[in-house]
Amino acid sequence: MYICICNAIREEELRETARRTGGDAESVYAALGKRPNCGQCLEEADDLIFEERNCAAPKTVAA
Repeated sequence: MYICICNAIREEELRETARRTGGDAESVYAALGKRPNCGQCLEEADDLIFEERNCAAPKTVAA
């Protein structure tokens, strides 16, 4: 599924880049060599980035 139509950024590409970079959607787009155009995708992109990073974060076990 495309997250950003303007830049043809697919969900998997966004998630993969989010795992290896920091920052918000605009930072992840920059890591891909792109920048937001119309901006309609940024909220959804930020949500996916947050979700991806939280799923990838190691879980800590309380003692």
